[in-house]
Formats: sequence, C-alpha cells, structure tokens
Amino acid sequence: MEASVFGIGIFIPEEESIDYRMAIEDGRRYTPYRRKMDNKNQLPVWCIENNKEVFINNVRKEYTNYISEYTEVDHARLDDGSKFKSPVSLIYLPLTVEEKVIGLITVQSFREDAYTQQHLDILKTLASYTSAALYNASSFETLQTTVNELQLTQKQLIQSEKMASLGELTAGIAHEIQNPLNFVNNFSEVNREMLEELKAESEKPKAERDAQAEVELINNLIENEKKISHHGKRADSIVKGMLEHSRSRSGQKELTDLNILADEFMRLSYHGLRSKDKSFNSELTTRFDTALPKISVITQDIGRIMLNLFNNAFYAVNQKQKTAGADYKPEVTVSTSSENGQVVIKVKDNGVGIPDAIKDKIMQPFFTTKPTGEGTGLGLSLTYDMVVKGHGGSITVDTKEGAYTIFTIYLPLTQ
Repeated sequence: MEASVFGIGIFIPEEESIDYRMAIEDGRRYTPYRRKMDNKNQLPVWCIENNKEVFINNVRKEYTNYISEYTEVDHARLDDGSKFKSPVSLIYLPLTVEEKVIGLITVQSFREDAYTQQHLDILKTLASYTSAALYNASSFETLQTTVNELQLTQKQLIQSEKMASLGELTAGIAHEIQNPLNFVNNFSEVNREMLEELKAESEKPKAERDAQAEVELINNLIENEKKISHHGKRADSIVKGMLEHSRSRSGQKELTDLNILADEFMRLSYHGLRSKDKSFNSELTTRFDTALPKISVITQDIGRIMLNLFNNAFYAVNQKQKTAGADYKPEVTVSTSSENGQVVIKVKDNGVGIPDAIKDKIMQPFFTTKPTGEGTGLGLSLTYDMVVKGHGGSITVDTKEGAYTIFTIYLPLTQ
C-alpha cells in the first residue's frame, strides 16, 4: 500500500482537538500539531464525529461526500521546516475501543486512485491493532498515575499515623518529663539556699569562718549540679525522642540499645493510657537480656513499632479489666534476647486476646477491632512494613481469645 503520508491522531475530548503526535511524509516527520474539532470542514473531524471511515481517491472531486467545503490546513510543518504537500488520495479510519472513538489513523498519497477496497480492509486490520495498543498505553499511563497518587496518599497516611501516635505519647511524655524537671527544680532550690549559706560564711571575719563547713557546702553544690545535669539531660533525651518520633523523613540507621528503648516506650505508652483513664492500672514487667548487643536500626521506627505494640497491649488488658472479676491483674511484659543471629523482642499481655476469625486480618491496612474514632487500622500494618521491609525482619503473633496475646519481632543482628 502506498503511504506517502502516514499518521496517527489522538482524540482529546476535553480539549476538543485531534492531537497528531506522530505523522510522516516521505520518511520525514511532521512537527506535532493539533486540529480543532470546531472546524467542521475537515475530513479528520468528520471521521471522528461520525465514527466512520473516509475513503477518497480524488480529494477535489469526492470531498463533498463528507464535507461541504474542502479547506487545506496551513499550520502543519515538517521537522526540517518545509511545508507539507497536499494529498490527492486518502483514507481516514477511526480508532475505537468498546465503540468509543479514541483517535484515527490515516494513509495518504499524492497521486490519484492510489487505494482499493483491499487497501481499506488491510488498514482496518491495522487500525484494530493500533486501537488496542493505544488503549493499553493509555491504561498504563492511568495506572501509573493512580500508583503515584496511592504512593503519595500512603506517605500522608503514614505521617498521619505517626502524628496520631505522637498524640498518644503526649501524656506519657508529660509524666516522664515531669520527674526530671522536679529534680532539677528541687536541687536548684537547695543549691540556692546553700549558696546563701556559703556567701554568709565568706562574709564573716576570717577568725570566725568555718573552713570545713565551706568545703562541705562546696562539695554538696558540686554533687547537686551533677544531679541537675543528669536530670536535665534525661528531660532533653525525652524531648529529642518525641521530635524523632514526629519526623516525616526516614531516619538513618544507628547502633541502638533496644533494652533502653523498650523500657522507655513501655512507660510512655502506659502513662499515656493512664492519662485517659485514671482507674486503669497494670503490672509492667521487663525481662531484658543484659548481654543484648546494640543493633543498627532506624531508632525512631523501632520506637514507633514498640509504641504501637505496647498501646495495643495496654488497650487489651484495659478492655478485659472492665469486665473481668476482682481477681484479674492486668500485666504487660516485654522481653529481649538474641538467638540464631537475631534479636528477639516479645510483647505479651494477658488481655482479651484475638479471635481466630480475624487473626489473619490484623496486619491488613485499615483493619481495626477498636470502635470508630479510636483506631486508624494502620498501626499493625505499618509495624509489619517497618519490621519486614525496613529492617529485613519478621513478626509473628500467638494469641488465645480471652487469655493472652504475644507479638514477637525478629531483627537480624547484621543490618
């Protein structure tokens, strides 16, 4: 089939235009251009609007079969800057998918009577393949856009979950930070009194001054300043931990003492729940491996993992406490150990447990057993992602409805 001109036009309904991204004349590409659908005296516009082929072997004699007036388009140019030539014979075929026009395909010739019915049939076959290819490409672009939007939404949801857990931390942080601040304030007040005593002693005549008392006051001041420094640093570490937890960027891995981290987040989680329900009490039990090596992890992520597991554990025992008898004693236990090249962290509670029917669903995003407004359903799914994808570890759950739940995290010693 002679095809001095060959082109594919994409129909863009929202812009009422035909977009020629690919057209060739005698082996030279056209600069991409568009035809507006509002010009009804154009054969490609007729093809799109009527969803029918245009078959012409002499454009000057046969255009009236389709349009009332034939107008040559003067805005198309070749890549080398030259103007296109006017065709004599031409075929336009609509490209359709599920009876919806998505564009057109055209072949054109500069000589008369260039095409036969056989050529039209061949081009129809080519058009069907082209339609499928364009539809698949468009579907892929749409899918890619959707994936990009979902990834952005995921990041926003993760940050939202982080901020939600930060809110749960606030009460625990307030309690934890109050203790070192009380020490700082108390020792500062004692030091002020001792400094006044030391000043009064130094203002006495030399013969009446007690050198031993001065030395004792100075030594006490030094010791108190050490305590003030210690508790000030403790308060500072709590604030830094809070800021690390709230950051949206992913952190760097660093050597971390998981015993200290687990102990801290256990207490923060407990006091956070206590601030909402003053009647709640629970035994906090720690069984830490004192020889546990430090491990290279993203500290704030592991903190979030622990916080989520502790929050769930205290929630479970609190729910059971509301219905259990007076003999029930809520208890949450955290233990650490190292075995087979892994650090093992276990969080156990003697709460309501997880029914077998939903045990396999608890790691799914948005699945929650909490009442509306009390849980996002993202905590455990994010925990799973941070353990498995973020640290190459694994997480398991052992539970019995009405009796207990044990979450076990395995993290490779070598990250």
